[in-house]
Amino acid sequence: MSAVRRIVRRPAVEPVGDWPAHWPDLLRRVHAARGSDARAAMPRLADLLPPSGLRGIDAAVGLLRAAIASDAHILVVGDFDCDGATACAVGVRGLRLLGARRVSHAVPNRIVHGYGLTPGLVDELAALQPDLVVTVDHGIACHAGIQAAKARGWQVLVTDHHLPGPTLPPADAIVNPNQPGCGFGSKALAGVGVVFYVLLGLRAALGAKVDLSVLLDLVAVGTVADMVPLDANNRALVGAGLRRLRAGQGCAGLRALVEVAGRRDATLSTVDIGFALGPRINAAGRLEDMGIGIECLLTDDVRQARELAAILHGINDERRVLQADMQDVADARLDGIDATHAACLFDPDWHPGVVGLVASKLKERLHRPAIAFAPAEPDSDLLRGSARSIPGFHIRDALALVDARHPGLVPRFGGHAMAAGLSLPRDAFPAFRDAFVQVAREWLAPALLTEDLHSDGVLGPEALHIDNALALRDGGHWGQGYPEPLFDGEFAVLDWRVLKDKHLKLELDAGGRRCNAIHFNGWTGEPPGPRVHLAYRLMPDDYRGGDAVQLVVVHREPAGRPPPA
Repeated sequence: MSAVRRIVRRPAVEPVGDWPAHWPDLLRRVHAARGSDARAAMPRLADLLPPSGLRGIDAAVGLLRAAIASDAHILVVGDFDCDGATACAVGVRGLRLLGARRVSHAVPNRIVHGYGLTPGLVDELAALQPDLVVTVDHGIACHAGIQAAKARGWQVLVTDHHLPGPTLPPADAIVNPNQPGCGFGSKALAGVGVVFYVLLGLRAALGAKVDLSVLLDLVAVGTVADMVPLDANNRALVGAGLRRLRAGQGCAGLRALVEVAGRRDATLSTVDIGFALGPRINAAGRLEDMGIGIECLLTDDVRQARELAAILHGINDERRVLQADMQDVADARLDGIDATHAACLFDPDWHPGVVGLVASKLKERLHRPAIAFAPAEPDSDLLRGSARSIPGFHIRDALALVDARHPGLVPRFGGHAMAAGLSLPRDAFPAFRDAFVQVAREWLAPALLTEDLHSDGVLGPEALHIDNALALRDGGHWGQGYPEPLFDGEFAVLDWRVLKDKHLKLELDAGGRRCNAIHFNGWTGEPPGPRVHLAYRLMPDDYRGGDAVQLVVVHREPAGRPPPA
């Protein structure tokens, strides 16, 4: 079974306002089609919403001011994904910039501790004797861990962005744009964005003349890697961070990761963050200890940064091999189940740190909500699952409904609309699978089961040139909620060949202009017809260099099916 896709053209929108003179008309039209005028297309830091709009910001700032004034020990507790790692680095670096002298950090181990601030992690952290614990990118669901920390006499500040449950944890202060009663205008802040905002509030309260923009490289990477919607506020943060990275002003660890990933500072894009930097940081938390990733982001020693980046690169290679093996098992397993509305799979040999990637690939292949489970530890009776969803199906709310219908079936879950995590006993898996699939049957209307590829229209042969390709790559902060430009059109196939048994390389005739195209994982075993209808991205051809461009194909179908407007 594979996803049913259709190409849908966006309505043409005439650009209005005073656009940058060097922007080609194509780039202006792409931004206008996403609802942006000239100012909103590339928002600046001056456009950021003020920290005062966040519920709990005053209490959080009060805790941090008092801790700094009394030289208290502040312990920043991160999370084991890229957002959590960058948030931890931003918290530690930012607090030190603002005068805190006793700042340390810790991060749970996915296998040993599970997610977030747990009682077991609190027991291990007791030797550090913190006075104030600051959670970043988690905490809103860590009731037991926060209670354990409070019982030891520690103060706790929660900074998080995940959706809360019916009750809030007993922290001394909570900053989370998604908590009840918070009127902050951007609910899409990533965990790293929330802690950055707390630092902005602290700087204002201290009256400190400190440049916190030096942290925005980390904010950009964590925001893009966590795939939160890139609303105008997030695009302002990401844009400022990208400018630092492109100027070679990123922290030593990120510069080393750019280098080891074979990217260039000057041309770095959000796509590079999502597919090159983010996975290398994430790999540490998936297979090893995210402490390696955080140390890479905290060090200012270029040599150490390169050594740590090389370790992360190696771990990521291991992750790729492991993921490929797990994906093969998952794909084979699909032949024996009904995935009409959802896929929910478990394998006793899967690694709990990689099931999120398996779920993502299943979701992409099927265009269905997908959950993949693995033992929390080898031979454990507890399963850890990772869930990914599609537009129109709120995955955390779906888990909440399963929990409401079957109390006690899911001991722990959390997340947001498009991604969530959960745990359950191994013997509860069949019952959970049936309950989850039933919710999917009830909630997923037939229209939601077809994936719409929103195209920015047809490009004439005169538009397929390097100036447009560079403008599209560099002229926007593309990502979740503000999608990368996509075009469609019919082409004559002049030649084709298969690369590495899975990729399809095409030579096309675009209205008399010969152009190259690549369809990654596009080989189906059947040759393309003489004419094809493609949805594609216009990209510089880095392999050929110079003025060469190529079409990166996202979807291919026979010609002659005009898409709906």
